[in-house]
Amino acid sequence: MTAIESLLKDNLARIEERIAAACARAGRPRSSVTLVAVTKSVTPEVAALLPALGVHDLGENRPQELWRKAAVLPGVRWHFIGHLQRNKIERTVPLLQCIHSIDSERLLDALEAHGQALEGFLEFNCSGEASKGGFAPQEVEALEPRIAMLKHVRITGVMTMAAPNDPDAARRSFTTLRQLGQQLGVPFLSMGMSGDFEIAIEEGATHIRIGSTLFEGIA
Repeated sequence: MTAIESLLKDNLARIEERIAAACARAGRPRSSVTLVAVTKSVTPEVAALLPALGVHDLGENRPQELWRKAAVLPGVRWHFIGHLQRNKIERTVPLLQCIHSIDSERLLDALEAHGQALEGFLEFNCSGEASKGGFAPQEVEALEPRIAMLKHVRITGVMTMAAPNDPDAARRSFTTLRQLGQQLGVPFLSMGMSGDFEIAIEEGATHIRIGSTLFEGIA
């Protein structure tokens, strides 16, 4: 085992301990949480070490980087977690297990018009930060009839990013997202990153997106 493999294995083990502890506090099974390894900061060679460690769900936020890694990493489940420009849909969508970041009706319409079956999450700006994209929580009622009309895109979840370095604010954002998911009747909540994934699990996250903590000392 190389030094990088050993470090990655150790980092993953520590993360798994924290996930298990958060699930225990919330009275949830570990199997109810999917770890999406965000590989944007590492090379394809490093990302390729993850399946052997049991991590098969990988996330990217830039289409070109996803294309590059997907070309040399067959058999993993790719999650797109960044803003997807409409002119990148045709090349990106066939590679995806799921897109977490449907952040506008224009993108939703474009994905639907593309005509390929796709699982997607609606992104909500639950923190209210001007720097973040996504639907405002109060738009949820207007989205319900639009979602019901879709034939190709299956909306199965919702996603948010909390304000950094503020655990109380993060918990409020995650609580809001859980309520939005309940209102839409979707089963999946994509919330929680390296700095706040334990809070997210306590508030019901089904998908957590972890990059910097997983690749600490490597990237």
